[in-house]
Amino acid sequence: MKIVITGVAGLLGSRLADWIIENHPLNTVIGIDDLSGGYMENVNSNVLFHNINLAKDNIELSKIFDYYKPDYVFHFAAYAAEGLSPFIRTYNYDNNLRATASIINQCIRYNIKRLVFTSTLAVYGHGYGGIFDENQTPKPIDPYGVAKYGCEMDIQIAGEQHGLDWCIIRPHNVYGIKQNIWDKYRNVLGIWMYQYMNGEPMTIFGDGMQERAFSYIDDILEPLWKSAILTESSKQIINLGGIEEVSIKNACSVLREIIGSGDIIYKEARHEVKHSIPTWKKSVDILGYEYKTDLKRGLTEMWKWAQRQPKRERFIWPSYELDKGIYSFWKK
Repeated sequence: MKIVITGVAGLLGSRLADWIIENHPLNTVIGIDDLSGGYMENVNSNVLFHNINLAKDNIELSKIFDYYKPDYVFHFAAYAAEGLSPFIRTYNYDNNLRATASIINQCIRYNIKRLVFTSTLAVYGHGYGGIFDENQTPKPIDPYGVAKYGCEMDIQIAGEQHGLDWCIIRPHNVYGIKQNIWDKYRNVLGIWMYQYMNGEPMTIFGDGMQERAFSYIDDILEPLWKSAILTESSKQIINLGGIEEVSIKNACSVLREIIGSGDIIYKEARHEVKHSIPTWKKSVDILGYEYKTDLKRGLTEMWKWAQRQPKRERFIWPSYELDKGIYSFWKK
């Protein structure tokens, strides 16, 4: 089989490519990434790599699909910065909605067997009592969540009108080896590691009592594969990831225990969901998900990896589309 993975230089894309190549070596993996948020060092040498921007390079994207005629598509490419998205609205919509529309067009045109799309828990907004269930009607509170929900709806429309088969995965707070720890605006666990390695205090926004369910990347790789190939996952929306409720404050304490030190600085609260806890039964029943790696074990492995990484320049936006209301910690 021929499998396209977009965002192949990022955390989900690179690790799924590794997993497929290691466990199903007869398959061909075609990777697409513009390297705006991932690194070429992450990409497995057996991946057939193409450096294009999905929102802009429609002709090149069409050529890739026409040449390989892939069977399955995993669409992971996105800029997942929820808190920053109100200040970079057009970039957010270009790199999520427009990019996904380009992929949907190709999947329809070339009769892809299934499109697997990674959405986000951000589509739920505040949810119902902080619990997020796939049957709830999404009500996102930031442009990133709006964009992802728009993508979900467009994919479902393509299924109804054009017969596109799909599976929508809503992963949550995925972390681990090959994560971008050099981005100032996303991936809180990686941000803390970067801060510590550069002599900075670890930042917590608000009181740190925001609750999350963190997901170690290795635990979700086989379920992601099954979301493409199993009949049962056809046209399903599935939360995927960790089941342990952890506050941001406690997560920071776990990492500081692993490192052996580290100062904390509290900064102003952000506009964000306070409790983001998904249900997980559907991922177990359909995809066979198992929560194997608790936060301490997962962070221990990620920290070992992070210490071996090169000194990379940290990504900082040179300017925002909107400065009004920008948080003090992101001001120039």
